[in-house]
Amino acid sequence: MTLFPAEATQREIARELYAHARDLPLISPHGHVDPALLADDEPFPDPARLFVVPDHYVTRMLASQGIPPARLGVPSVDGSEVETDGRAIWRLLAANWHLFRGTPSRLWTEKVFAEVFSIDKPFGTATADEIYDELSARLAEPEFRPRALFTRFNIEVLATTESPIDDLSAHAKLAADGWGGPGGRVITTFRPDNLVDMEWAGWAQRVAALGELTGQDVGTYPGFLAALRARRELFIAAGATSSDHGHPTAATADLAEGEAALLYRKGLGGAADAADAEVFRAHMLVEFARMSLEDGLVMQLHPGSVRNHNTALYARHGRDVGGDIPSATEYVQALRPLLDRYGDDPRLRIVLYTLDETAFTRELAPLAGGYAALYLGAPWWFLDSPEGLRRFRETVTETAGFYNTAGFVDDTRAFCSIPARHDVARRIDAGFLARLVAEDRLPLDEAAETIADLAYHLPKKVFRLDGPAA
Repeated sequence: MTLFPAEATQREIARELYAHARDLPLISPHGHVDPALLADDEPFPDPARLFVVPDHYVTRMLASQGIPPARLGVPSVDGSEVETDGRAIWRLLAANWHLFRGTPSRLWTEKVFAEVFSIDKPFGTATADEIYDELSARLAEPEFRPRALFTRFNIEVLATTESPIDDLSAHAKLAADGWGGPGGRVITTFRPDNLVDMEWAGWAQRVAALGELTGQDVGTYPGFLAALRARRELFIAAGATSSDHGHPTAATADLAEGEAALLYRKGLGGAADAADAEVFRAHMLVEFARMSLEDGLVMQLHPGSVRNHNTALYARHGRDVGGDIPSATEYVQALRPLLDRYGDDPRLRIVLYTLDETAFTRELAPLAGGYAALYLGAPWWFLDSPEGLRRFRETVTETAGFYNTAGFVDDTRAFCSIPARHDVARRIDAGFLARLVAEDRLPLDEAAETIADLAYHLPKKVFRLDGPAA
């Protein structure tokens, strides 16, 4: 796999530039790997439960062709039966592998087969059992346990994502073991969505749990804020350098404390409507920005996903199984209250992602090019693909440059795909920079410096990861 330009001159330049980034350590400041994976360091389960069951990129594609997630082993929340035979799940994937032609899922999977597990044969019905057996044999070896792979992948920082009411026990176990991999570390990220979204079922109960954890009176709005600050302090002690906010929209609101307190009481009393919930979420983004000025956490904001759009899928299998859909997202006016208050303060860092590519040139690049606090995050989720990464560079660089972006983040739950995703991004950036060099728009030495910055130095700087390994 090259992913380099087809034109010969640019391809050679891209190869040279890629060599400057290829072996740099991996910085993964935004992701969703379960930290228990590394804390427990147990062998991975069978290949189906590593590559298929937890991967909603895979299960949603198969579901789109009429293959129910239950047949792929996706756990149910309604008590319905699901397939438990890993080999049967694997054979089903193999029989439908043609559905993934041209997709990043196929690219990542085949790259993992080849580069992590040394399996180069084509995947399909004829080879399914053979590859399943080879993978199973390797997964039983000590060299393929999570901690060994962490070291082999050359991961310097891996950030996981937890709710403020998570007990962080996996991170505590890693700390007690004194483990972060040679020269590496595993840190947490503060993700408070389920405590600021009144429309999320169980919100009041989670707020009560927050109060119990912190000893704060969360029956009052000031007590709620104090409880969140207390948990942020604990997350920072566990290594966190950023918070993560996945709101339905990018709306922000700068309310007076009395207005916010009234909304909060309405929510606790069950009287808040959808408009109230949106305003409260919007205001809490400004509150979190204020907290970030106090404690230094980098804010990440990734709006624009209509969660659980497939209601039947949600009813049967719950959240995060492929039922979410991107929507158009407005940023210029939505972010203005927050940016009016803090956007020119260089102490604040906001990394902004989108699922709406139409906003890159029109809104996001000009915003990032105009406010000291704002950086553009990498293409994620539906846009985390070779073409999506290329389009991102083409649409934002002329206005925002390279250094108002935050480098690459892999945003994955699939631990074994982390090096594949980073390598794809490095190859795409090499190709983009090669064109600038070939067109005499950038000297070769500056392009070489830039690709190393995009791959490694920028994410370390923007996410404040320059401290010593824990």
